[in-house]
Amino acid sequence: MRDFGLVVESGEMVVLLGPSGCGKTTALRCLAGLESVNGGRILVGDRDITHVPVQKREMAMVFQSYSLFPHLNALDNVAFGLRNKKVGKSAARTQAQEALELVGLADQVGKYVHQMSGGQQQRVALARALAVKPQVLLLDEPLSALDAKVRVQLREEIRRIQLDVGMTTLFVTHDQEEALAIADRVGVMHGGRIAQLDAPEKIYNEPNTPFVAKFIGVTNKVRAHSDGTTAQFGDNQLPLLPGSATGEVDVLIRPEHMRLEPTSRANRDATVASVSFLGAFARVNLTTSAGTGIVVQTPAAASSHLSAGDGVHIELTGAPVLAESPEELTTA
Repeated sequence: MRDFGLVVESGEMVVLLGPSGCGKTTALRCLAGLESVNGGRILVGDRDITHVPVQKREMAMVFQSYSLFPHLNALDNVAFGLRNKKVGKSAARTQAQEALELVGLADQVGKYVHQMSGGQQQRVALARALAVKPQVLLLDEPLSALDAKVRVQLREEIRRIQLDVGMTTLFVTHDQEEALAIADRVGVMHGGRIAQLDAPEKIYNEPNTPFVAKFIGVTNKVRAHSDGTTAQFGDNQLPLLPGSATGEVDVLIRPEHMRLEPTSRANRDATVASVSFLGAFARVNLTTSAGTGIVVQTPAAASSHLSAGDGVHIELTGAPVLAESPEELTTA
């Protein structure tokens, strides 16, 4: 990590999102005390915990691997952390029962690891972390080993519980949808630092660097001319986000911010390469006269008349876009 700075408000859920090797898990491990830092400070409230041992940091961490004890049932797995904190046996079992109820496993307390699904095992791991009532909850890609449907269900449960309890939470993931769905704020990491920290809506709609714009969701690059405030693409004039380049640029446009109208061969902006039906929406792949590929997402009904080989005129919705210099196409 380098130049890493992050402030998480009490009761807030911040999600660190980024590609493999960007430093997001390292940041979490430094907070937990599992990695040492060679500069800066880590504060929880007014308390400096930079060099405080792991067991005294008042944090709990849930890993991608559930790390449950196979010889203990769900209740005893959750109670284990409490007993390590010298909580009496009876009180530990009561608090463990309450934590299992919180994650929806009140009827599974007697089950062993091999008798539970992956989703249930991760709920037990979450209950174990919550039972010790940490000041900060750390979640390191806790859903990555689960199938897609269970991931969605469990991420919603984690968010519900976090809001109910008011737990300050730092969540690490490489899943963009997951991050945008549950976070109060998303920190997009790149090269060991946070490139942008903002509400999910701002991260998606108002990226502050080309890297963030291209990393989050799908982005089209089309050549245009920029004066720093607006860019001209065909007969479309686009408002630009702060930090946009000037001159000959590539503007970064979301697929849903484009509309298509059939047109004659002479007036076409692009040619339809294929149309994919995706339920309520359709994905239309286009090729411009310059050979550039463009992806457009439209309501299915709006694209039902399109087929491969059709010429189309591209209209843009007017949503602000980011422009980058062509020489920056492969870097951020």
